[in-house]
Amino acid sequence: MDYTLETPNKAQAKQICAIWEAGWHEAHANIVPASLRELRTYSSFFDRTVANLANTRIASDGAEVLGFCMVKENELYQMYVSRLARGTGIAQALIADAEERIRLAGHNTAWLACAMGNERAGRFYEKSGWNNTGPRIVDLDTSNGTFPLEVSRFEKVLDSSKVG
Repeated sequence: MDYTLETPNKAQAKQICAIWEAGWHEAHANIVPASLRELRTYSSFFDRTVANLANTRIASDGAEVLGFCMVKENELYQMYVSRLARGTGIAQALIADAEERIRLAGHNTAWLACAMGNERAGRFYEKSGWNNTGPRIVDLDTSNGTFPLEVSRFEKVLDSSKVG
């Protein structure tokens, strides 16, 4: 599958949001509290998509967004790949891109939060060289304020010897 990694434009926000909403509900519907699921509406994903466009990279085939990753400082904040693009190497390219952006921003260690019970994602992160450092409580952004959720925190020490 041919694709490029690029910074999205506002016109692509709906495609990013659709991937995020579908992927989040597929991965989390049976493992997070119902009260959090109720807060994860289309508008909640869209609002966060627009707010994070500057920190987002997409994989695109020129017409469609196939996946995306968002970073916040040294956190890989969100990463999802469309169902059709899974198994194509796009997830590996997106995570490597996120790691590089975090490293270039001057951070030696990257981290991410993975919902407890999201075994598929956990295996992918471990395969990508990330270490599960154990459970943590994170405060998720919602339309009703923050929502505390226990997650697995993954970390990866980045190669600071690379020259950008």
